[in-house]
Amino acid sequence: MEYVTRIVIIGGGPGGYEAALVAAQLGAEVTVVDCDGLGGASVLTDCVPSKTLIATAEVMTTFDSSYEELGIIVADDTPHIDTPARVVGVDLGKVNRRVKRLALAQSHDITASVTRAGARVLRGRGRLEGMQALDGSRKVVVTAADGTEETLVADAVLLATGGHPREVPDAQPDGERILNWTQVYDLTELPEDLIVVGSGVTGAEFAGAYQALGSRVTLVSSRDRVLPGEDPDAAAVLEDVFRRRGMNVMSRSRAQSAKRVGDKVEVTLADGRVITGSHCLMAVGAIPNSAGLGLEEAGVKVRESGHIWTDKVSRTTAPGVYAAGDVTGVFALASVAAMQGRIAMYHFLGDAVAPLNLKTVSSNVFTDPEIATVGYSQADVDAGKIDARAVKLPLLRNPRAKMQGIRDGFVKIFCRPGTGIVVGGVVVAPRASELIHPISIAVDNNLTVEQIANAFTVYPSLSGSIAEVARQLHTRKAGGEV
Repeated sequence: MEYVTRIVIIGGGPGGYEAALVAAQLGAEVTVVDCDGLGGASVLTDCVPSKTLIATAEVMTTFDSSYEELGIIVADDTPHIDTPARVVGVDLGKVNRRVKRLALAQSHDITASVTRAGARVLRGRGRLEGMQALDGSRKVVVTAADGTEETLVADAVLLATGGHPREVPDAQPDGERILNWTQVYDLTELPEDLIVVGSGVTGAEFAGAYQALGSRVTLVSSRDRVLPGEDPDAAAVLEDVFRRRGMNVMSRSRAQSAKRVGDKVEVTLADGRVITGSHCLMAVGAIPNSAGLGLEEAGVKVRESGHIWTDKVSRTTAPGVYAAGDVTGVFALASVAAMQGRIAMYHFLGDAVAPLNLKTVSSNVFTDPEIATVGYSQADVDAGKIDARAVKLPLLRNPRAKMQGIRDGFVKIFCRPGTGIVVGGVVVAPRASELIHPISIAVDNNLTVEQIANAFTVYPSLSGSIAEVARQLHTRKAGGEV
């Protein structure tokens, strides 16, 4: 009788379900242990829901910022008033119902794909039981919602349990007025005055979205600028757009507490100032879901932050145990989690595998405009991690951008001096997530700016700016902005 390799995956997010698909396709016997629904936070409470909400906000922003310039006439219901209010609004209850519907549909589609591939999906919470057995196997105990337990034996275990919103002790979410990012989809009415605490990616995305939907937004940032981890030129453009559209951006302001006072929320800052809003969204980071997994007993090393240590092929310090996704703290992106999960299965099952290379990862901030990045960054260049030249070209010079009324954004490319090999790029534009792809291909394949410059682009198109930047880098002997 032929032996079948047994794989148990704890967690059904992108790292888990993508690993399950790979392992099943390679002939393993796969069990996915999940307690919330396949897709994980990425599909149910994070990426899919937030980007669905942002899709509505994007339509509102595009219309609001360019309808007059493009010659569009908007009817109003107050023709007798000299300056009538525009009759365009949002039914947040309807928007959120659509958000939840699409998230569940995506989760069901993923479940169907995984089961169709031959994997078993087991509802419950899994944990490692003790050290590796003499035959190299591992035990995973699965606890169902009713308390019953089932023990699984595996040749390899993948931990892909994700993370959850970090909470501030004096700003506990109540799900009604003080919210974390998983609770906003239960709102049935648009917040009148929304205070967003945290100016990282999550805070910036929600702040921009709710402002576009019609809320008055105050963004509380403990840092000098919004998106402190992003390209400084890109962050400056976004902050300028936020302020120009009426957002109150409070930099160098650390929130100390948030409390509910009747139908209002009072947020107290570290310097004693108090700001009041109708709602408060806490977007202050995430905590890995590494507790209760039996890690110490199994020999799995955990960092001080609670993240599971992994190498570039997703191995933990325990033989036969791999980890993927947000629980590892490598890069909080669904695409990276999925790649980590696939790499883990390729590695354990003996297929060809390339170690994870974070310098080829493309990422996107879904604000308006979007900010997409890939490869080495401006911070890397400034810190001397790599010698690179850069050219930045504002979209204002692009003919398609002029036609569409796009005023904000740019394309920036980094290349190695001498060879001209592309090592990184930044795009700030509507749908920058789509425009970054040619630069990602260049970074991944060590293409030169000459090769990008010589490829045909459509005229007029926003992607034409990518080729133009490449041309300028190819002909320029010294780096700098234009």
